[in-house]
Amino acid sequence: MSFLNIGTIGSSYRHVQRYRQILAVFFKYGFGDLITALKIEQYLEIGLQMISHKRREKIESFSRAVRVRMALEELGPTFLKMGQILSTRPDLLPVEFVQELSKLQDEVPPFPFPGVEEAINREFEKPIDQVFSSFDEKPLAAASIGQVHKARMPDGEIVVVKIQRPGIQRTIEVDLEIMMHLAGLMERHLEGVGIQRPTRIVREFASTLERELDYTLEASYTERFSRQFEGESTVYVPHVYREATTSRVLTMEYICGVKASDIDRIENEGLDRIEFAHRGLNLIMKQIFVHGFFHADSHPGNIFVLPDNVVCYIDFGMMGRLDLETRNHFADLIMSIAHRDENAATGALIRLTLSEEDPDYSALERDVAEFMDRHCYRPLKDVELGALLHQLLEMATRHHLQIPPDLFLTIKALSTVEGLGRALDPDLDVIEQAAPFMKRIQLNRVHPRRIAKDMASSGTELLHLLKEIPGEVRTILKLARQGKVKIEFEHRGLESMIAANDRISNRLSFAVVLASLVIGSSLIVLSDIPPKWHEIPVIGLIGFLFAGFMGFWLLISMIRSGRM
Repeated sequence: MSFLNIGTIGSSYRHVQRYRQILAVFFKYGFGDLITALKIEQYLEIGLQMISHKRREKIESFSRAVRVRMALEELGPTFLKMGQILSTRPDLLPVEFVQELSKLQDEVPPFPFPGVEEAINREFEKPIDQVFSSFDEKPLAAASIGQVHKARMPDGEIVVVKIQRPGIQRTIEVDLEIMMHLAGLMERHLEGVGIQRPTRIVREFASTLERELDYTLEASYTERFSRQFEGESTVYVPHVYREATTSRVLTMEYICGVKASDIDRIENEGLDRIEFAHRGLNLIMKQIFVHGFFHADSHPGNIFVLPDNVVCYIDFGMMGRLDLETRNHFADLIMSIAHRDENAATGALIRLTLSEEDPDYSALERDVAEFMDRHCYRPLKDVELGALLHQLLEMATRHHLQIPPDLFLTIKALSTVEGLGRALDPDLDVIEQAAPFMKRIQLNRVHPRRIAKDMASSGTELLHLLKEIPGEVRTILKLARQGKVKIEFEHRGLESMIAANDRISNRLSFAVVLASLVIGSSLIVLSDIPPKWHEIPVIGLIGFLFAGFMGFWLLISMIRSGRM
């Protein structure tokens, strides 16, 4: 099933009921103004009165970002996943929302074992006992998309099996169609939102979610990560059992190790937590700066300590990538921080980020210098690099510089591993350990082989461009002779003005009809035309009553819109 072809919402009972549920949750968490702005109150009908005024006042005392997180947690797996994905997209959301959404917890009750058995029977077209020699009915963990069980392969190997929840794809499809409808309403009715293109964000989210629901992709990520560190004795990657893996079932080697956050157990089992902290930090540096392909969900629950202080990663569902150019600029940024060079840091920051227009360089450099004065003039081992980079990027957003998602994922992963490393070894010097990787990148730039490769690549591109220019010019001239050259103008931000003009014209028309009705009714009353009621012409009286109803209706609509 593909989510990329999601369209408008259907009229089925399930769609309508889910739509009402979603809108009721948004109303419950204090987003009634958004519902009114989107003109979708009719989907709610009755039921809002069930939310007490006192409860709403208590909820609305929280910040808007907190209320968004609470609403997404209540709305279930699709919205929960969207919140988690948006927590890595500072280019789409303000920083306070990104930070709050990063707190979303993906922990839900497990689904019953018959659903697990049915899923495995369907995926492999044979009974579960023919795929696994034994299978624990009690799950090791459960999340919104799937849950994990311990099992044993026919050859005796102990494995973990991740199974998708029954019906999860259909649930997500319905929610995505409703999201798409809401995104379209936002583009039409909310001023300034159209620039962000909410419908594009929903489609991008649908694509990301589709990849996450394909467990064969996670298996491929795991195998690529394993090849990346092939021959390295300090890291271990679980084996993927392809014969017991499909798009909805993933089978991997069971890891019997110590969680990296369990410091007491690490010491009790005679492992060296300081050595492990240094290895873990070295590995994330290699992933980012050498390979450009890194584990983007490196929280302590996904990292285990094996005998001889070997680092073992699990759960490769979220991976990040950095191209060579971005790695170079990122290394420049870290080195400029280490050398306390605000000019170089400002340049690296601009090269790393995106902007619709050139920033005020002198103002940005002044802020970077002030930032360094505040944070960098102390022993480098006391500098928390991840937190420092987060604050630096927050400052960049104030200058309207957009942070690419992969860069944010990089800093998030680096910050998480650094936090774990400092918990294991309080004296861990992150910048000192990063220095060899930074120097390696700088030396690679001036290596003759690299320079020759870059020059050859640039020369090839230039030759292609020179070959294509005559043909492109010929095509343009041909279209011009045929009168087919078109210049297109795109108007942005006019939707709200057009809607306002429509409201004004509608109210003027309404007022003219109302005035005509009052004048006509007055003339009928004065002409004393029968039939009469208490000496008042009935037709005129009806006209006055209807005019009064219309006038009251107009007044109520103006009060509700908040524009008297």
